[in-house]
Amino acid sequence: MNKKLGLEWLKASYSDILVLEKIVSEDFITHMTSFHSQQSVEKSFKALLEYHSQAVPKKHDVLMLKDKVEKYIQINNEDLLEDLNTLYIDSRYPGDMGLLPSGKPTQLEAKEFYDFAKHSL
Repeated sequence: MNKKLGLEWLKASYSDILVLEKIVSEDFITHMTSFHSQQSVEKSFKALLEYHSQAVPKKHDVLMLKDKVEKYIQINNEDLLEDLNTLYIDSRYPGDMGLLPSGKPTQLEAKEFYDFAKHSL
């Protein structure tokens, strides 16, 4: 077991939560709130895999990661997780970062993503 590396993943996830606490109420940057929420969830899942001595994929697909961690935790809102999964776009164009297929997340969506991320840590 590499608990130390698992702890580092959790610290990285918590860093995203700290950023989220500062920006969650900002309407102009809901896409960034959503993006950091996705990042926090991803890192939490990777921490869990590391803790249980499982291979940690170098992928950003939270649905794939969910499949790997669901034997350790229960995911209650898979629809929200599917939305979060669409937020990570491996792109060089900052305008694409943190966008849903329908465009910039609403304040309500960003808050839901934040709450989900906060409770996944």
